[in-house]
Amino acid sequence: MSSNIGVMGHPIGHTKSPVFQQAGLDELGIAETFEAWDVAPDELEEKVTTFRATGFLAACVTLPHKQAVIPLVDELTEAAESVGAVNWIFNRDGKLVGHNTDGTGFLRALKEKTGFDPAGVDAVVFGAGGAARAIVYALKLAGVARLTIANRTVGKAQALASEFSEGRFKPDAIGLSRDELANCAPYAQLLVNTTSLGMAGGPAEMATPILADMISADALGYDAVYAPPMTKFLREVENAGATSAGGMTMLVYQGIEGFEMATGQKAPVDTMFAAIEKAFKSG
Repeated sequence: MSSNIGVMGHPIGHTKSPVFQQAGLDELGIAETFEAWDVAPDELEEKVTTFRATGFLAACVTLPHKQAVIPLVDELTEAAESVGAVNWIFNRDGKLVGHNTDGTGFLRALKEKTGFDPAGVDAVVFGAGGAARAIVYALKLAGVARLTIANRTVGKAQALASEFSEGRFKPDAIGLSRDELANCAPYAQLLVNTTSLGMAGGPAEMATPILADMISADALGYDAVYAPPMTKFLREVENAGATSAGGMTMLVYQGIEGFEMATGQKAPVDTMFAAIEKAFKSG
């Protein structure tokens, strides 16, 4: 193994993680190269075994391995168990600990980059996949007053809502039709898109789960998609006079949380953001 820290996925060519992670390592004088490892599903078990090596720090985990690595690690944190996915694996003296920083990275992105505190607000999450799970978990932790999960397949939204229902926290589950959204979206202070609608190279690059006429000017619209930086959803948010924020901040903050746990040092946040912003501008 040539490096003790990196990110693995398949395919991995699109990842921006090494850009800002390397900037952080360099700033702190840590002599490691943050590598990108293309690991096919049939190579996953063998690759994870190498993470037990003396001196290995951590691996960030991206698609399609976030669930598949679960049986390959020794221990899961509460966050990883709740979200049902691992996006970081840490080597703790040969023991592999699976963790998930997507939810806390999302909350940090909201609070530190937009000044938005979701405690006590009404929120709508579009989508019911992996990113939605992490964000629903985060919003539950943050103490939102009301949460609606809107998804094309209502059954998936219902399953997700049921899984996270506890005490007074009982998310609603609806479809994506205008009639259904009309009962919650215009009154929500937070709208979060976790679907692939609007994603560059995706099946519906020019699509959005909601239009401007159903968005409050007082709302914050957050898109977990980070490519392109300005999605159709975020344009609708801005057309409504509301505040928009793109998924690059969640990407960086989930990485910063992992960086700090891997290195034991405080991440140089400004340096890491400057690196990825430069990378996005240069294409």
